[in-house]
Amino acid sequence: MDFLKQYLVPVIIGLCLCAGYVTKHWIKDVSNKIIPTMCALLGILLACWINQGDITPDVILSGAASGLASTGLHEAFKQLLETGIGQMVKQFLSAGNTD
Repeated sequence: MDFLKQYLVPVIIGLCLCAGYVTKHWIKDVSNKIIPTMCALLGILLACWINQGDITPDVILSGAASGLASTGLHEAFKQLLETGIGQMVKQFLSAGNTD
């Protein structure tokens, strides 16, 4: 658990999540294999920028881990909407439409 506190940066996760989403939905021919790599590299660049250009193994690891965590977060959220909460919301909304 200390690993998560030390190496995952919420700002980087959020920015990489947005960049991955925009890439997926605005560029038609992008492969799903490219997005995690792109997020990891963007995370490293953002981590170096946040740390005033300091390039150390810890900074690189925190950027890569945060960037990759954004892709995992996107998949988990997508699965949650498709299976769990999404189905409950659909049932709730359809139950209110009994005309």
